[in-house]
Amino acid sequence: MASILIIEDDSTFAQIIEGFLTKHHFEVTIVGNVAKALKLIAQQDFQLLLIDYRLPDGTGIDVLNHRRETSITAPAIIMTSFNDVRTAVKSIQLGASDYITKPINPDELLMVVNTALQKKNTPKNTSIDNRFIRGNSPAAQRLYQHIDLVAATDMSVIIQGESGTGKEFAARTLHQQSKRKNQPFIAIDCGALSKDLAASELFGHTKGAFTGALTDKKGSFEAANGGTIFLDEIGNLSYEVQVKLLRALQERVIQPVGSNKQIAVDVRIITATNDDLANSMKTGEFREDLYHRLNEFKIQLPPLRERGEDLELFIDLFIKLSNEELHREVKEVDRETRQLLLKYDWPGNLRELRNVIKRMVLLTAGQVATADSLPDEMKTAVTAPSTLPNPTDIKAVNETNEKVLITEALLKSKYNKSKAAKLLNIDRKTLYSKMERYGID
Repeated sequence: MASILIIEDDSTFAQIIEGFLTKHHFEVTIVGNVAKALKLIAQQDFQLLLIDYRLPDGTGIDVLNHRRETSITAPAIIMTSFNDVRTAVKSIQLGASDYITKPINPDELLMVVNTALQKKNTPKNTSIDNRFIRGNSPAAQRLYQHIDLVAATDMSVIIQGESGTGKEFAARTLHQQSKRKNQPFIAIDCGALSKDLAASELFGHTKGAFTGALTDKKGSFEAANGGTIFLDEIGNLSYEVQVKLLRALQERVIQPVGSNKQIAVDVRIITATNDDLANSMKTGEFREDLYHRLNEFKIQLPPLRERGEDLELFIDLFIKLSNEELHREVKEVDRETRQLLLKYDWPGNLRELRNVIKRMVLLTAGQVATADSLPDEMKTAVTAPSTLPNPTDIKAVNETNEKVLITEALLKSKYNKSKAAKLLNIDRKTLYSKMERYGID
């Protein structure tokens, strides 16, 4: 019986979820704020964390940061309103395995929970899903021209793109088209690595190297020897680990934590980021020499909203895959529903599209999907009139831009107010004042 911790301040809603999950043979514990959640996580082992994004004393981001820093392996799912999807997508960078939007459909919740638990217990597939569609848009054709060009080389590649655009799929494609295709492909989510254990995860350690090191451990670089290692969200690595990574690239050797022995490794490095590492170099958070070692070739993944005709191809593909997974027989999407899907701007890109389509298929009893199976907030977002200020109203335009800058700084600093204020070149008091003025939590 898998144990689930629900972190939700709406007690009535939490009890409804508890009753549903208990009925499906899960062991459920409920807490209502971040402080109690962190205390309980330190005392008990849970197989899954189900986290509301907005909490009385913080956000779900605080729980995800703690999870990463303490090397908790339990998968996490963020619960959020549809209007917070952009922020929920950001939580994926911090190690969340998925998100689910409110109001929550019970069948959808069960599907997301079971998927997260299965992912934890299933090794990553190193092959490429041949059913994935490349797309026919000019942006897609340009992308795969670059992939085809660099795949056969041993050049280090940085893949840059918004969250959910398919950076790991692009990395796997590069590996599969390379001369290393019969050797290991190992993907590491640097955003989910704790600062203390990142070096051990990448380079290994010897028995007794630190508290909890009960046996020798082979690191990911050694395990990937001869093949490819993919470092997702590379910008999250600490400065100390960046130094070790630079040495591994320059000298092609690694040194496990606690060991004097050097191990020769032959790996191709592919990295990915949704941030501009150039900005991180300016602030001293990312080493310039390491960046130039990694950036022998850069691939930019286009967001879904710029892929034109490809959107319809992906809609049809995800319907087919969801039918297989959920044992449904959705044959078509009615005109209204397809228009809504095509007009929406998809801030979460392919990941969000896949989730919405899977939910749509799940809620469709017959063969034709209708708009009733789409989130109400999504329909509102598509049909609502523009909320952009009058371009001739200088004050309104400036306030809109200021709110966007503050939100981006908070996300970039992982809601560390001091760091965010520093990025914005203002003091904390001014930041708090502006957050309250613009209604930023």
